[in-house]
Amino acid sequence: MNIETQQQAAVTVLSPRGPLLASDADEVRSAVNEAMSGNLGRVVLDISKVPYTDSKGLEMIHDIGTQLVSAGRVFKLAGANETMREVLALTEVGALCEQFDDVTTAVRSFA
Repeated sequence: MNIETQQQAAVTVLSPRGPLLASDADEVRSAVNEAMSGNLGRVVLDISKVPYTDSKGLEMIHDIGTQLVSAGRVFKLAGANETMREVLALTEVGALCEQFDDVTTAVRSFA
């Protein structure tokens, strides 16, 4: 999986491309954890280029959300398509993160 990393002020934006499947979940988790350790947790996961996920991808989002909540932070997702929003809502994984329509709004929410 290709994960594009972009720095917007003090926020790191990670943008994976393609389906978030079991084979990619650990790679995305590592990228998010690395970004969080480098900037006090100011990370946005841009999932606008992720058409769907499997259970391992959901588990990864759940685990990172839980980790951040226990540290007093919030996991921020941006750009979820309708399928991803439905899956996040149905599984209640979406309750562990703040969801934004676009990256700009998510980045600004750290202010």
